[in-house]
Amino acid sequence: FVAPAGSGVSDYMGFFAVTAGIGLEKWSAQFEADNDDYSSIMLKILADRLAEAFAELLHDRVRREFWGYAPDEKFSLEQMLKEEYQGIRPAPGYPACPSHLEKGDLFEILNVTRQSGIHLTENYAMYPAASVSGFYFAHPDSRYFNVSRIARDQVEDYSLRRGIDIAQTEKWLQSVLNYQ
Repeated sequence: FVAPAGSGVSDYMGFFAVTAGIGLEKWSAQFEADNDDYSSIMLKILADRLAEAFAELLHDRVRREFWGYAPDEKFSLEQMLKEEYQGIRPAPGYPACPSHLEKGDLFEILNVTRQSGIHLTENYAMYPAASVSGFYFAHPDSRYFNVSRIARDQVEDYSLRRGIDIAQTEKWLQSVLNYQ
């Protein structure tokens, strides 16, 4: 996606979904059947880290190659881990985007389940668990932020824009509501 035509803004937004967890349950179950919970846990942790690393690699390729807005970017591992590069990749359900509902839109736009085998549970958790999805923002001023507590009028506005009732919105945003 790009900024609206005629806006004069050169900006980009993209979506991604990756996994390192396909087939993981079989191996994890075998470790657990062998009373090797440690190996089962370590396998799950490794798969989670691989999924995160793949998301980071794709973000690097988006910046330097696919969108090419930072083709000569070179960072040390420490700089990369501090996210000193241009752009961000926030994920639904995290502080900058607390609603997990956005995952549904992302999955629909990218046809994630058919393309990757990742699917969403009824509570918008990704399965396999060692999966990562989110958005790419390229603008040089893009920064991570936390959505602070929101008021009822904001919930009403979000509900209207999403086309869902207020009770459903409150369910998905309960962690950031400033009222009961």
